[in-house]
Amino acid sequence: MNVKGMFDVIRGKVRYDQGKGACFGRREGGDIDAVFLLEDGVTLKQNVVSGANQAEGVHYQGFCNIYNVWLEDVCEDGIILCQTSGTTNIVGRGAKNARNNIIQHKGGGAVNVSSYCVQDFGKLYRTCGNCNTQYKRVVNINDVIAKNGKVMVGINSNFGDVATSKNNQFRGVSSVCDTFQGNTNGKEPTTLTVNKANTKYV
Repeated sequence: MNVKGMFDVIRGKVRYDQGKGACFGRREGGDIDAVFLLEDGVTLKQNVVSGANQAEGVHYQGFCNIYNVWLEDVCEDGIILCQTSGTTNIVGRGAKNARNNIIQHKGGGAVNVSSYCVQDFGKLYRTCGNCNTQYKRVVNINDVIAKNGKVMVGINSNFGDVATSKNNQFRGVSSVCDTFQGNTNGKEPTTLTVNKANTKYV
């Protein structure tokens, strides 16, 4: 679904997905595989549920806002950010059952994640490790409750990525922050550190 302006569900919860069999596992998809394709500056808010039958949840073409949206059962990636600059805000509700990343940051700029709940996930947030164009990216993770996950934040230290973590609660999470040697050649990035004090805690 291509969305411009604001998409707001006023009453109750409304579930959107792509039908049975849409999830094809750990294979990188594109815009055509997303439940929502949001144009620059869009706000997606209030009681929207991205359902279990989907390949990828929400693709942002630019900086956007997502308020009180559930990602019911993440397949490959839940939210993909392609903004080249600006700030995206992801506030309220949460996501579960993410085999890979809940939030994949392919573009630049900053991302604020707050008042968010995640469960059974690979990574909450990951900057793209092998995109053709790389950026310095900034992420702020505040007031997040996380349960049964591998990594909260994965960033490319060689591109100057910065992550700040504040007032979060973790249970059964293996690593708060991993750093990687990102590249532009499409190869798997090299892991540099695992669960070290690379994230700024406030």
